[in-house]
Amino acid sequence: MLPTILRTLLLLISTQLFAADYDVVIANGRVIDPETNLDAIRHIGIRRGAISTISEQPLVGNSRIDAQGLVVAPGFIDVHSHTPTLLGQHANLLDGITTQLDLEAGSFPVSLYGEHFQGGAQINYGSSVGHFAVRMKVIEGIDMPYIFSGQKAVTMGGPTWMQVATKTQIEEMRVLLNQGLDEGGLGIGVLLDYMTTAVSGDELRMLFDVAAARQVPLTVHVRRGYTGDPAGLMEVIELAKKTKAPLFICHITHNAMGRIGDWLGMIDEANRAGANITTETLSYAAGGTSISADVFRRRDWKAIFDISYEDVQWVATGEWLTKETWEKYAKEQPSGAVNHHYVKEEWIETALQWPRMMVSTDALPALDISVATNPNVAGTFSRMLGHYVRDRKIMTLTEGLARVSLFQAQWMEQASPLFKKKGRLQEGADADIVIFNPETVAANAVYGDPYQKPTGIIHVLVGGRHVVQNSMRIEGMYPGRKLLGAFD
Repeated sequence: MLPTILRTLLLLISTQLFAADYDVVIANGRVIDPETNLDAIRHIGIRRGAISTISEQPLVGNSRIDAQGLVVAPGFIDVHSHTPTLLGQHANLLDGITTQLDLEAGSFPVSLYGEHFQGGAQINYGSSVGHFAVRMKVIEGIDMPYIFSGQKAVTMGGPTWMQVATKTQIEEMRVLLNQGLDEGGLGIGVLLDYMTTAVSGDELRMLFDVAAARQVPLTVHVRRGYTGDPAGLMEVIELAKKTKAPLFICHITHNAMGRIGDWLGMIDEANRAGANITTETLSYAAGGTSISADVFRRRDWKAIFDISYEDVQWVATGEWLTKETWEKYAKEQPSGAVNHHYVKEEWIETALQWPRMMVSTDALPALDISVATNPNVAGTFSRMLGHYVRDRKIMTLTEGLARVSLFQAQWMEQASPLFKKKGRLQEGADADIVIFNPETVAANAVYGDPYQKPTGIIHVLVGGRHVVQNSMRIEGMYPGRKLLGAFD
């Protein structure tokens, strides 16, 4: 027999070697993968930032997360966010978001997007090529890479937002958009409704042509009509059918209003005819945007939204406005934001039942905890899973998870192969994972008190590293990556 000390040494060595098979093990969780429809108790082994194995048998790793009684799901992907800030990522992580993208506004140059993450990010992030920024450079000669720089937000006035481009300027934009895609932009973002009289048919066609030629998603905030008038939707549907450009319609519920069923029917009809169109909804009912947005400056917003001043909040303080305070803020703080309350619950529920519907935050910039934002930043996905999936029973849990992870990843594969490894719990997938309690998950963030963290989001991993533990964010972990397009 081997001497006792030698046997002990061999046992210690073998145990260490076995433990080193996995960096992290998630044990005993109800693992749900919305792509394969796996829904079973499993053990997940993570190695070097990826899922190495999903096993029916227990695993051993260097660290272990006991997920008994909890759901283990793909990390949530937000494709429509305007808060690439430290505070924004803190709130997002506690809501289960592992990838945060701004595809609506976008940026240019894309290399300058995410300035607040220069010291490291805890969350994955990226942006489309921002048509607004390209337009501002061409029309006004101004470099404004994103909708805010530092803590200063863009004011949506001036020639960029109101002046029709010449043919020469449209061609200059075409060149810069292609440069942005070559740089790694995740498609093209178009704030069409914010420059509704400025963008001509020729300029809009150019945007679709570029997206079609590169076969990347074109994310559009369509021109808004009165109480759900679909003319703005029909305009972009026709271009999507003609050019075959992949088209993403922003926050369809907030534009379609009571005609949401009609709008979704039009998209279905276009897709049956060969178009490639998808859309999203929000889980919070108010709209949030700049008080200097075109719809407020140049159109009859009260008739469009069927509301008045008393239905609008000044985001920074949460106060409800009057005609006098509205006019005061519009004059003195034109870059400030408002929440306008007009969306009805039944519109959101109708949208959520569309088979490929995605859920996004449309979160406004969160820069300082002493300054309010909208609650979308901290409660969108917990509200989706708690209110609409569990309480309202609009869909199954697997279907709900597809709407916050898988569908986004599948759509974004058109922009970057990186997304083939996101939105899934499968061997080889990125270990972006959220672990939550389906019985208690709920949003606590509300208008006027937007930073309250949700209940029931217990653990979050980004790239296999633990960034939220027992519902508390872990400081000092920076596994987040800047995600770039196919030309990375």
